[in-house]
Amino acid sequence: MKLIGSLTSPYVRKVRIVMAEKKLDYQWVDEDVWGSDEILKLNPLGKVPCLVVEGQDSITGAVFDSRVIVEYLDTLSPVGRLLPASGRDRIEVRTWEALADGVNDAAILARMEANWPKRNTGERSQAWIDRQLSRVHTSLAAMAKGLNDKPYCTGIHLTLADIAVGSTLGYLDFRFPQIAWRDEQPSLAKLYTKLAARQSFIDTAPPN
Repeated sequence: MKLIGSLTSPYVRKVRIVMAEKKLDYQWVDEDVWGSDEILKLNPLGKVPCLVVEGQDSITGAVFDSRVIVEYLDTLSPVGRLLPASGRDRIEVRTWEALADGVNDAAILARMEANWPKRNTGERSQAWIDRQLSRVHTSLAAMAKGLNDKPYCTGIHLTLADIAVGSTLGYLDFRFPQIAWRDEQPSLAKLYTKLAARQSFIDTAPPN
């Protein structure tokens, strides 16, 4: 397998953590989607992550979107199953993942509005940035409420929910250090401290 992505993307990090937890081997290809259109050959959306699997029968011969990729990866090995097979337990994990990805979406939109070099200062909308960051805060509050005093997002075992949430919290640390989410949501801070000590999280931390 070949994984195409960026070391700074929270979606890519989620996939890399899953691959580490599942003990799956792969070839890494670093891709700057803002500096090159090469990814369009495999993902017409021009986004990472993108997983190339030999013999893959799909739209472009590759698997794209982090949620689709991690679902596929979880089927490749019985080691450390991260997604329940079916039913309400599976939906709960996928809902956590959707919430975490939604925080990433809002945070990235806010960051692009504030930093995209092709937009002049006068063209940037602080109201738009504030709206996106408000979604980050409401979603973190929802995560903390859902976590409560449980050791992991959905109970007593690590699942994809925790990997998704951990990747998101790591991204906020990386790109939005001004957001004091640890002070605001101590239950999330406790979870992240535990996750950050796992080798899969250590090995996939964004570059300094």
